[in-house]
Amino acid sequence: MDIHVVQPGDTIYQLAQQYGVPMERLLQDNQLPDPSQLVVGQTIVVQYPELTHTVRAGDSLYSIAQMHNTTAVQLLRNNPSLHGRDLIYPGQVIVVRYASRPRGALTVNAYAYPSIDRGLLRDTLPYLSLLTPFTYRFDEENLIPLRDETLVTAALQSRVAPVLHLSNVDERGQFSSELAHELLEDKDDQEELIESILRTANQKGYQWVDVDFEYIRAEDAEAYAQFLTRLRQALTPSGRPLVAALAPKTSAGQPGRLYEGIDYHLIAQAVDFALLMTYEWGYLGGPPMAVAPLPQVRQVVEYALTEFSPGQLFLGIPNYGYDWPLPYRPGNRAVSVNNVEAVRRAWDRRAAIRYDQQTQAPWFRYVDDKGAEHEVWFEDARSIQAKLNLALDYCLYGAGYWNLDRPFPQNWVVLNAMVNIRNEM
Repeated sequence: MDIHVVQPGDTIYQLAQQYGVPMERLLQDNQLPDPSQLVVGQTIVVQYPELTHTVRAGDSLYSIAQMHNTTAVQLLRNNPSLHGRDLIYPGQVIVVRYASRPRGALTVNAYAYPSIDRGLLRDTLPYLSLLTPFTYRFDEENLIPLRDETLVTAALQSRVAPVLHLSNVDERGQFSSELAHELLEDKDDQEELIESILRTANQKGYQWVDVDFEYIRAEDAEAYAQFLTRLRQALTPSGRPLVAALAPKTSAGQPGRLYEGIDYHLIAQAVDFALLMTYEWGYLGGPPMAVAPLPQVRQVVEYALTEFSPGQLFLGIPNYGYDWPLPYRPGNRAVSVNNVEAVRRAWDRRAAIRYDQQTQAPWFRYVDDKGAEHEVWFEDARSIQAKLNLALDYCLYGAGYWNLDRPFPQNWVVLNAMVNIRNEM
């Protein structure tokens, strides 16, 4: 796999000739909305098929996989133009294997809202080990129902393990320290909530459980770890692993409401896995910067490894960016953009995309119709490659994407090229 950074005058036709690959392959792998609109600084992923199969009458993905000692799901990953479906026709060329080899194995999780576009879900399920619908809330000791049946069914049909996600999000959609505190001081409510989690997991087919409590009070840190311990003990007989999603700390005594109630040392003993939420350095209300700058992400990983084993950790990866109005002033808010939209915005405003080598993130500036300047930071093939390399360098167990609801075709091509994706079913 190569990642080409578009230069002035580049065209898809010229790139196909330069790299010796069919133009159709570049179009399929990169899913470009308009291949005539290449932005200077944009990334194009180039793959080199090593073995292909020309479909004959009567072939199916399963029979082709059997013939070439691979799996149907790997064929779906290698051929994103199939959009996650076994719909092939005679004469079609299927990539069985690429020349590049994955660096290592990861378990790949992604969060998704129940409202996710069904076509987007189908496109991306082949690249996942786990799918986590967001989110089950609770009221005292009771789970609040979530319309998650479509996501759970789709996951199970694709042999992707669905994960029940529990959070302390309140009725306003905000993480509530008070809601968490009320639960953590009442063991009877905890036991009833745990029973409700087990009942729901059994009824709906959830294979894992993920707890994401945020803004926990400092005085509740030990009680939170104890709750996780009780929940894990209840899950163990059914073989369901427990994951805790954690604020990205760089030291045990890190100050701040987001961090003080999260004790990595205690939680490491209480759960099977932890997802490090290594994003939101660049955020809606803050100044323009990379959402997940690599030096800061590395700091979090290195601190986490003082308390957790590498085999317990998932690296959080953002699937989004932000567009900030300039000049930045406290109180001004950015708007969220998906990574495909960011490139389109650069094209519309005739802005060249730059890449910050320190943070390993792409960015650009543009002027809107009213003459106001903006700064955009997002993710591209290079930044995803850097994050996956970090996870592999430290032998982490997995990667977790927030979230699946935004299209980002290049991400899945890069992931497939770099990683053997574990099956957790």
